Amino acid sequence: MDDHLKLVNNQEKNRFELKVEGYTAFIDYKIKDKKIYLIHTEVPAELAGKGVGNAIVLKTLNYIKDNGFSLVPLCPFVAAYIKRHPEWETIVAH
Repeated sequence: MDDHLKLVNNQEKNRFELKVEGYTAFIDYKIKDKKIYLIHTEVPAELAGKGVGNAIVLKTLNYIKDNGFSLVPLCPFVAAYIKRHPEWETIVAH
């Protein structure tokens, strides 16, 4: 997956977006008290199997860390990613 793809924080729609090959993958979120609740991840079927889901999760986790938020992973896809990459446990709200 191309590391140069830019994560967009679409605050109007409360979601992080990643545009790939003319399609938009996204993660819906809610922010409250310096916590970002990641609610739902969606990757268009046209992008399936290309690593887009993992790429958007990784870019979103970096955004959360870089901006001093803590994470509440309500989305099962995000929770599974963190389980596979326990180094991200440090930003999970407890």
